[in-house]
Amino acid sequence: MRLTLRQLQVFVAIADEGSTHAAGLAVALSQSASSAALQELESHFGTPLFDRIGRRLVINGHGRALLEPARVLLANAAGLERQLASGHEAGRGMPQRLLLAASTTIGNYLLPPRIAALLRQVPKAEVDLRIDNSAGVVAAVQQLQVDAGLIEGPCHARGLQVLPWQQDPLVVVAAVDAPPRWTLAALRRARWLLREPGSGTREVVDQLLLPHLQGFGQSLQLGNTEAIKQAAIAGLGLACLSRHAVEDALALGHLQVLATPLPALRRQLWLVRHPGKRWLPGLDALLGPLPGLLLAR
Repeated sequence: MRLTLRQLQVFVAIADEGSTHAAGLAVALSQSASSAALQELESHFGTPLFDRIGRRLVINGHGRALLEPARVLLANAAGLERQLASGHEAGRGMPQRLLLAASTTIGNYLLPPRIAALLRQVPKAEVDLRIDNSAGVVAAVQQLQVDAGLIEGPCHARGLQVLPWQQDPLVVVAAVDAPPRWTLAALRRARWLLREPGSGTREVVDQLLLPHLQGFGQSLQLGNTEAIKQAAIAGLGLACLSRHAVEDALALGHLQVLATPLPALRRQLWLVRHPGKRWLPGLDALLGPLPGLLLAR
């Protein structure tokens, strides 16, 4: 018996879903067909890949050893199919569809102009952009669901290639009726508008501000950058945000950048990729060439 992509697809789906029934729904197969594919795969390798616990299938050590290579093989097969199905722009060798994940500030403010520039250059190109927090972006890269991810905070996951993408200037902003100048003591007493703990943006803001403030006197947690911006406009507190995210509100006079004794604030934005995923030529056109990628292609 020869190993097939369909068998590997069912195997990965069972590992993700926990049963042949749920896996069958995920890959559009009947439960009996999913069970048969798993049996064929286990027969091929001569060992069970899952432990049967009640109705659940729990991946065992043999299955875990196969899972990552199977994901890589399926992702690259899907990428090849995508590339061949969409064709190439003449002379460019550029696939027309790219799959990206980006954390909120990057996805909402930095990537749209780049996507527009790519579409002017390659009108038939397509970019599917998933916007999530940094942890969600890293998970999508780990599971080979996207060609690359862009995040605003550090990546703590193992086994991924993490490369510097670009610098992002940060500013401390408040409503236009707030005092324009702030001392460190006043900043320590202020209410700060913050992302939730665990987000990449919150981690960076904590790293930049807490050495100077020794803590936030008051805080209000909000789920995304736009909510923080609107809360700052409403006068609910101070925010440390990307300059790109508040440019429109500054131009309209809805926010002001505060004068503080803090040093210039900036963060590194990162590109995250799975080393087993092929680097598509269209990513260079969209994101710019990245030092360190040559060895990984």
